[in-house]
Amino acid sequence: MDKIEHSQLSTLPPKALSMRLARTPIRMYHQKAWTIDKMNPDHDLVFCLTGKAVYQLGDEEVHISPGMAMLIPAYTRFRGRHGGGDEVYTGVAQHFSLDLFGRGDLISQMQLDPCVPLQDWDTLGPLVRHYREYNHGTATTLLAHHQFMVLLLSFLEQALTGWHTGRSSDRSEDQLSLQIMLVASRLSADPLGQGAMDEALASVPYNEDYFRRAFRDRIGVTPKKYREAKRMEFAVHRLGVGLSVKEVAAELGYADPYFFSRLFKQYMGASPSRYRWKDTGAADDEAEDMRLAPPA
Repeated sequence: MDKIEHSQLSTLPPKALSMRLARTPIRMYHQKAWTIDKMNPDHDLVFCLTGKAVYQLGDEEVHISPGMAMLIPAYTRFRGRHGGGDEVYTGVAQHFSLDLFGRGDLISQMQLDPCVPLQDWDTLGPLVRHYREYNHGTATTLLAHHQFMVLLLSFLEQALTGWHTGRSSDRSEDQLSLQIMLVASRLSADPLGQGAMDEALASVPYNEDYFRRAFRDRIGVTPKKYREAKRMEFAVHRLGVGLSVKEVAAELGYADPYFFSRLFKQYMGASPSRYRWKDTGAADDEAEDMRLAPPA
């Protein structure tokens, strides 16, 4: 599975995901005699900082060591024990739920490796330690929410292997929300592809008009407008690295730079030249905007 598949969550609009922390973080400190046998009503994400442990998740035995994260799905009975050696097993665990469009559990729709080493641990490790040491008490905080979302998405990006997309006859709300998420991700990932819209919509097992209405209900705009907005966001990036308005318009497939400028302003609230890197001749683009404007 390529990187685009693993990056689908990062391309979602912020309002698509709704996360709840069921309690404050659990600061783990377990010596050699430690064992556990329980079940939680919420998902549980565990990060290991020192030592090691062995967990039994259903029929699967999972080993966790420093730099790794492990997901225990809700209502999964698990057993754990110290992994041996003299080092204390420490880390942090967080109970949470993650909804997609507020209409169903996203984790249950994902095929995940239960335990993975986290990439960029040099960056994430200090965040895990800070999360463990400074987020405790009787209530969760906004800071803890944002910190954990970063950690959770990092784990999901590493652990995701696929989706439970179901059968073509499946019309559950969870499946519909998942298909909308996948289409939104595909449209975000390929702003230049000429056939991206048709390919994305052809992949869903729903009537096209029904799906467009459901997409608008959850995302706020139709698939066409969503893709156009993502193309304008791509244009912002290209303008920011110094391309001219004409160059960006051509790159996106617009033969008429004025039409592109008008569409860009409709979505972004300002002309393309406003977003261009100032040291690359944005003043020339301002003049170009004036030349392209229709007569009064």
